[in-house]
Amino acid sequence: MKISEETNVTLDLKTIGMIVGFAVSLASMYFALKADIAEAKELPEPEIQKIEFDYKDKLVRSTIEKIDSDVSTVKEDVNEIKESLAKMDERLYQISKQR
Repeated sequence: MKISEETNVTLDLKTIGMIVGFAVSLASMYFALKADIAEAKELPEPEIQKIEFDYKDKLVRSTIEKIDSDVSTVKEDVNEIKESLAKMDERLYQISKQR
């Protein structure tokens, strides 16, 4: 295939219409997007309202309280396990002494 000044390209009207339509739609999307970006740049920065801050603060505090109660429960469980192990150790010592 050799492309030169004498090369002929034939396109029917339907194909030319599709190419023009695609180019127009692409250009219109570009300019619409550009306008939307310019409009968004002019908007004021969103402010954090007091109620949003209060909700977030309550959420953080309740999470901390829940973690604290979970840690307390785990501590109690560990202490019970230690007591049980101490009793088992003492019983094993008594059993081994009797033999």
